Amino acid sequence: MKRLISILVLTILTVGICGSISGTVNFDGKGPKKKKLKMDADPVCGKSHQTPVYRQDFVMDDKNNLANVIVYLKNVDYKGSVTKTQAILDQKGCVYTPHVMGVMKGQEILIKNSDATLHNIHGLPKVNTEFNFAMPKVLKEKKMTLVKSEEAFKVKCDVHPWMSAYVQVFDHPYFAVTSKDGSYKIDNIPAGTYEVVAWQEKFKDKTVSHQVTVGEGNSKQDFTFVKPSKKK
Repeated sequence: MKRLISILVLTILTVGICGSISGTVNFDGKGPKKKKLKMDADPVCGKSHQTPVYRQDFVMDDKNNLANVIVYLKNVDYKGSVTKTQAILDQKGCVYTPHVMGVMKGQEILIKNSDATLHNIHGLPKVNTEFNFAMPKVLKEKKMTLVKSEEAFKVKCDVHPWMSAYVQVFDHPYFAVTSKDGSYKIDNIPAGTYEVVAWQEKFKDKTVSHQVTVGEGNSKQDFTFVKPSKKK
């Protein structure tokens, strides 16, 4: 009887408790050299920047911390509603901003064209329906939604071949994308033990994951991507 009461008390105490997970994602190894984007094909693109623009597929600071990494909880039984906040994907200076983004299925996505030139948005999902539509300079906004959860897929511009971004669609809100210093934070996670995954586009066949227990307060979890060894 005492054991049953203890279990009931513990259940009551944990119901409604939420916490967060935060940390840093870094890279163990020597990163590739930064590559400049060549935008000469469209004068509007070249004139949009006063300084060189580099590829966004591997962004690392001087401490080997990685930006543009999606960190998320895997296999979450989420019963809540879809966020009403719009996710925004902008085409500005002939690059996609953000380069990597997460959205919930059913969440409204606002596609913007902040450039005085033609773009087209060509998404290459495998689960959701492929999309491909033009946005001339006079069309500044277009709304869309993705209705199925899906691993990260590529979005490109067929007009400007250097433009690319990645979108991952979730059936829960527990995800984040690392900032320039490699940091991330996922808030309002119900208490429990989860598998937490980090994804970076240069490691398409190799994500990094850890098991993390969340309680009241903040749980720390860092991730490290390791440079693959060269095949003999």
